[in-house]
Amino acid sequence: MTDHWFEGLADHMGSAYLRYSFTKGTVKEIDTLIERLDLTGKERILDVGCGPGRHANELGRRGFVVVGVDISQTFLDVASADAPDGVTYERGDARRLAFADEFDVVISVCQGAFGMSGGPAAGEALDPDLDILAGMARAVSPGGHVVFTAFNAYLQVANMVDGHDFDAERGVHREATEIRSETGETACTDLWTTCFTPRELRLMCAAVGLRVEAITAAEPGDWSANRPDTESAEFLVVASDSL
Repeated sequence: MTDHWFEGLADHMGSAYLRYSFTKGTVKEIDTLIERLDLTGKERILDVGCGPGRHANELGRRGFVVVGVDISQTFLDVASADAPDGVTYERGDARRLAFADEFDVVISVCQGAFGMSGGPAAGEALDPDLDILAGMARAVSPGGHVVFTAFNAYLQVANMVDGHDFDAERGVHREATEIRSETGETACTDLWTTCFTPRELRLMCAAVGLRVEAITAAEPGDWSANRPDTESAEFLVVASDSL
């Protein structure tokens, strides 16, 4: 399996990832997902870039059958330790998803796989996230939904911090940051996040056969149906198989 810069980060943090404030809105995020898609609890869901399983496990606690995929075995071990019945995990590269018409809903949210394949992981590819989205579109059953979050390019460019940089050709923001392990040990690392505009997201969805139902502003724990803006951290995309 292809190495990814995110693996080293995940290996260092382990379960400490779940201490970050942006992970604390999981219940509200899943509440909104269920409401917006009018889910019944019988749907089969794929979580792409599931990380330590906070969304997959919350969905499982509500009765959904969920498969979580992540490139980090460390995160999968954390996720599996708390997994309820009906939730399974497997290691895989989101750029090479092998599922076809298997899920009612496919998600990649809150620093899931979508938007995390820039920088060193991209190689020569200009748009690696299109491969991720194409795999998600293949995985969803006819008439099903694909839901994902994407970093807001407007916000990142307008709020550059000294020591960070932005690749205008690829739309990739590099952030130098410090992360902590489960025991509090610190490490300096770079985060490479690809950022998008709503127009780009609509075009990408169209390219892989998805019909956009809504693009809204998103913050951790707040997926209210507000119009896209230049201040929100992310955009939330709700799309469906175009049939």
